[in-house]
Amino acid sequence: MTPANAQRRKDRDKQEVKEEGVMTRLEGESMATEGMKFMMKDEPDRALPVFEKLAQINPQDATTHYLVATALIKLEKYDEAINASKKAFDIDKENIFYAQQLAELYAKRRKYAEAAQIYETLVARNPENIEYGIELAAVYVFNDQFDKAIETYNRLEKSMGVTEEITHQKQQLYLRQNNLEKALAEGKKLIEAEPGEVSYRVELAEMLIANDRIVEAVAPLEEALKINPDEAQAHVLLADIYRRNGDVQKCNQELKQVFANPNLDADPKIRVLSGYLTMLKTENEVNEAISLARQLSETHPNEAKATVIYADLLTRQSKFAEARDLYIKAAAADPNVFQVWGAILQLDGQLNQPDSMLVHSEKALELFPNQGMFWYFNGMANLMKKNFREATSALEESLKMMGENPQLVPLIHAQLGDAFNGIGDHEKSDAAYELALKADPNNDHVLNNYSYFLSLRKEKLDLALKMSEKLVQQHQNNPTYLDTHAWVLYIRKDYKKAKEYLEKAMLDSSSVSGTIVEHYGDVLFKLGERDNAVAQWKKAKRMGETTELLDKKIATGALHEQ
Repeated sequence: MTPANAQRRKDRDKQEVKEEGVMTRLEGESMATEGMKFMMKDEPDRALPVFEKLAQINPQDATTHYLVATALIKLEKYDEAINASKKAFDIDKENIFYAQQLAELYAKRRKYAEAAQIYETLVARNPENIEYGIELAAVYVFNDQFDKAIETYNRLEKSMGVTEEITHQKQQLYLRQNNLEKALAEGKKLIEAEPGEVSYRVELAEMLIANDRIVEAVAPLEEALKINPDEAQAHVLLADIYRRNGDVQKCNQELKQVFANPNLDADPKIRVLSGYLTMLKTENEVNEAISLARQLSETHPNEAKATVIYADLLTRQSKFAEARDLYIKAAAADPNVFQVWGAILQLDGQLNQPDSMLVHSEKALELFPNQGMFWYFNGMANLMKKNFREATSALEESLKMMGENPQLVPLIHAQLGDAFNGIGDHEKSDAAYELALKADPNNDHVLNNYSYFLSLRKEKLDLALKMSEKLVQQHQNNPTYLDTHAWVLYIRKDYKKAKEYLEKAMLDSSSVSGTIVEHYGDVLFKLGERDNAVAQWKKAKRMGETTELLDKKIATGALHEQ
């Protein structure tokens, strides 16, 4: 081959290599672009195989390994990501992005020593980057190297000056080391750096209080109030200090200043008032608390929690009607509090207002359809209004949801007994009463109603007598129970004994109903005392609560029975 031909061949080979390199580079750039598109579309599972192929083609390209690690991080495959990230870092230790990625992965996998080593290098190389110092300190904290973390924060403080974030971090570390004095010193340093910032004095007081140095906490709180007399938390903490010392009068003074300010949030007021309620002992103190609660409720009329506290205190004083109205107001402000609806329904029951109970239970069930207690109240309301079918439906729904509640289930069975009796389903009524008595053999309500209804049906009279006897033994002066027992005796034709129990029932004239007096007239008629019987029937008519047959008895002067 001539020298000229050899040179041409050489040049041609060089050109081919050059073109091959260009093609490879272009192919690599195209693949990288494709992978980045997948990453931008949040499809790391599709980007990963593209980046991995690139890494195989060019294993010495740090960027490709970095991209592999990025995709693996997105897929939460952290251990595999560490391997790829370390390859990128080992190839180019000067690149801060590779270093930062690897350090973050080490920290995530709790390899704190390895993470610290990288962050130390980054801090030394980039002292102006505060973020690296903060990350390094955090790694030291995670690794329980509190002294090193504090040293790092001190270095940051020299370059940044005293800051709230770093001071708080140092305080927490000193407290974890049981070094209260240094934690307090940090708080004082923050106050010196920004003397006009009231919150730093309050924070110092809170730390003192938390560590039972109550007396020392008063000074920074008083200083805070000199700067800003409306600082609610300072008043709250002072009130708490006075509460701890048993000085109710000073505690009230602080609370009144807080509560009278409409510009202050309700939350700190609610918090301190809740604490204050735990120390109440005398009636005067309770009255003071009610006054504060009223003030709080009036100052923040749309704050449901404030209204509830006021209602709770009124309930405590048996002011049920006022309390119920306040709970309704609270429910209007925030209808999603289960306990408030429970309180409303409880008070509807205590006030004996079935109409209100029915309306409120229906509203509560719209919000909480799976709450058995609300179905129970709905059933009770319907039962009281003699809506027996609606009552059975609601009570059975309640039973499904409250089946694991041993205290409430017998009460539901008792109410079901009444409701089934109301619709004439005596078999289900008796079964419900039996279940109630099985759980609570001394249930007065069941013993009374079950025995009375059996007597009206003239069925199971031995059982009725046994239950009514038990009832009057336990409640010897209760007119209603004495009347029930007397009526069971009447049905059994034991008129003399029936008369004895009815006369005993009528000893307390304030508790005697027209029903009892009508029964007494019936017994007298059976004993041959016709005129006296008619007199008693007329008396019963004036009293009300009698049977439909009473007018016929009076008109004919004779006994008429259903």
